[in-house]
Amino acid sequence: MGVNLKSLTSPEAISLDELKGKIIAIDAYNALHQFLSIIRQRDGTLLKDSSGEVTSHITGLLYRTANLVERGIKPIYVFDGKPHHLKIDTLRGRKAVKEKAMEDWERAKERGDMEEARKKAQQTSVLSREMVDEAKKLLEGLGIPYVQAPGECEAQASFMCM
Repeated sequence: MGVNLKSLTSPEAISLDELKGKIIAIDAYNALHQFLSIIRQRDGTLLKDSSGEVTSHITGLLYRTANLVERGIKPIYVFDGKPHHLKIDTLRGRKAVKEKAMEDWERAKERGDMEEARKKAQQTSVLSREMVDEAKKLLEGLGIPYVQAPGECEAQASFMCM
């Protein structure tokens, strides 16, 4: 959501084992962005199949979901709907950061600095409509429920908990 709520909560670390038998809501866009960020080649290029199609998001979703289910956790992925009007400036800021990172990534590759290239590439992830649709199809195939929220994931997850 882009809002710091730490002062309103008392965070408590728990293990995945403590979630066994529980149903958990997962921010789908957040998870997919994580996978696009971390599942990359040495130079920062996204993982792709033999046809050149990006698969980082699907690979991450498959393995994370399998890990959760194997531990007896029941995930429900929640996809964000339309962003709240108060989030527009945050989204614009994120876009600017990505554009700058893209330029820095190209320069790092040209210099042969693969460590810096990978670091900058991780900041450039863009989740397409097609990637979201592929993620939903994978979840359907796995029999894992998902919800298309009308607004922010956090609001939908809170409503589901009530």
